[in-house]
Amino acid sequence: MILRSLRSRWICASILWTAGLLLIMHMLSILLIRALPSLRGVHSVGAVFAGLLMMIAGFIFARRGLAAFSPLRQRLAAVRKREASLVEGLYPTEVQPLVDELNALLAEREKAVERAQRTAADLAHELKTPLALLMQEAERLTAGNPQLSDNITRQVERMTQHVNYHLARARAAASGSRGAGPSPLAERAAALLRTMSKLHAEKGLTLVQSIPPSLLVRVQQEDLDEMLGNLLDNACKWACGRVSLSAERVASTVEIVIEDDGPGIAPDLRARVLGRGVRADQSKPGSGLGLAIVRDLAELYGGAIHLSDSPLGGLKVRLLTPGA
Repeated sequence: MILRSLRSRWICASILWTAGLLLIMHMLSILLIRALPSLRGVHSVGAVFAGLLMMIAGFIFARRGLAAFSPLRQRLAAVRKREASLVEGLYPTEVQPLVDELNALLAEREKAVERAQRTAADLAHELKTPLALLMQEAERLTAGNPQLSDNITRQVERMTQHVNYHLARARAAASGSRGAGPSPLAERAAALLRTMSKLHAEKGLTLVQSIPPSLLVRVQQEDLDEMLGNLLDNACKWACGRVSLSAERVASTVEIVIEDDGPGIAPDLRARVLGRGVRADQSKPGSGLGLAIVRDLAELYGGAIHLSDSPLGGLKVRLLTPGA
């Protein structure tokens, strides 16, 4: 099992090679000293000292050779965390071809993701136009058959939400593969709260924000707006009078917390409502995709979403995103 490690193999090979070399040199030294008795004494001590110096030098060279793998490991971790797109730097000749092939593979993957993103965007654009026309036709049917108009409108809205859902996933996957730039959390949150206060003006809600102005998240702005917008809209729909939005940095993660004073969600339903198309209550309008969109986008960025009880009496949502 120990020989699976490259370092262990290197050390074992060095020990075996050195032991063999010392054995050979020992035999040669004995033969030479027997042939030339004058080499005994100080010359023997000098030979031993020189041999020790050579062994120390060999150990230093071997250690320096293995040290090249430390920056390689760090840069691979940066690629995995989407902090870099390629493995930068120069490495030993035995390793450099492998790094070059890995960089070529990463470049091909990025191109494939970009093609998928363009395809998803084109598909969404092609679908949105006929969906908009269907919505107009449904409105024209209002006078003649209101029930039919309502049914068509509801289905068109549902299809539109599905299109937006898959487009958001494709965009986030592409953004994450390239490494998302920093987005100002407080600025985007303030803009969304202003929008929510207008959308839900009839409820007279108190919207509170507590986010440090300097706090940044490593999420594309469009995806950040998608996640926060869905969570805030959901909180405003169910809140009785108050919605709270706060955030803080915890190590390399930014924890965003949204709370409301509504009825909340029963513990046995919390895992289910994060699935696609699942709604805890049919009395409010919606498609059941909001929390699923947030969950999928968060996971694409290496984050997560958690639901729990809020001290305000309603639902507490913790959204974890990478900090910038």
